[in-house]
Amino acid sequence: MSLILDHVDYVYGGDTALAVHALKDVELVIPDGQFIGLIGHTGSGKSTLVQHLNGLIKPTGGTIYFNGEDIHAQDYDKKKLRSKVGLVFQYPEHQLFEIDVFSDVCFGPKNLGLTKQETELRAYAALKQVGLEDEYFYQSPFDLSGGQKRRVAIAGVLAMKPEVLILDEPTAGLDPKGRDEILDQIAKLKEETGITVILVSHSMEDVAKYVERIIVMNQGSVLFDDVPKEVFQHFRKLEEVGLAAPQVTYIMQELREKGLPVRTDATTIVEAKQEILRVLGKSYT
Repeated sequence: MSLILDHVDYVYGGDTALAVHALKDVELVIPDGQFIGLIGHTGSGKSTLVQHLNGLIKPTGGTIYFNGEDIHAQDYDKKKLRSKVGLVFQYPEHQLFEIDVFSDVCFGPKNLGLTKQETELRAYAALKQVGLEDEYFYQSPFDLSGGQKRRVAIAGVLAMKPEVLILDEPTAGLDPKGRDEILDQIAKLKEETGITVILVSHSMEDVAKYVERIIVMNQGSVLFDDVPKEVFQHFRKLEEVGLAAPQVTYIMQELREKGLPVRTDATTIVEAKQEILRVLGKSYT
């Protein structure tokens, strides 16, 4: 098992009159190699949750285990944890600070005590994994486009060779082409390396297309935890908590209400197309 959250609670400002219960009795098991979507409206607890996973925040109650070890035990090595559970923040500017792209990506492995050669090999490999061209390596990261900055931020985490990659809204503010490029690269990386990926996103279409499991947070608790087809069948409940299902879910639901006997659990355009053709094919045979 990679990550286990055992009855985790977290309260912001617990000793004040403004205390906010951000996480409430969260129980999750995140095994190795899954591609997970984490969704929830603003204030649902999802960002607080991911910051717990690599020890940035210590729970008020409960325990978090990584590979069987309590990450907040007195003698636990947090530096090692953060090299294995990598978090890419929503705004890449929060992670970029070196004079050029290559130096920025070298920062993490260099601080692991690796040799200069190994550090640079890791940085180069990570930049290639995210699809950044060599011509950008010695530019300032702050001169890059939004999508390129995100690639550099992701590469900086990948250079540490993490077992878990957490991405907090990695496509926020990108155009559709840039969004697809980033997520396709992540999916390819997941396929090639078997890394665990946790994708925090507001885009139901993105989540439906890429992940194999969805965790829905609401008011600090886990509302749903299942495969996409099952989660999006609860689209009315998702609407009640400020979320939605992919557009194809509503289209299939409407087709069924109009009398076309389609299954309503399609979550992508490809699945919807196949289901409609299946039903139409039966109608004409």
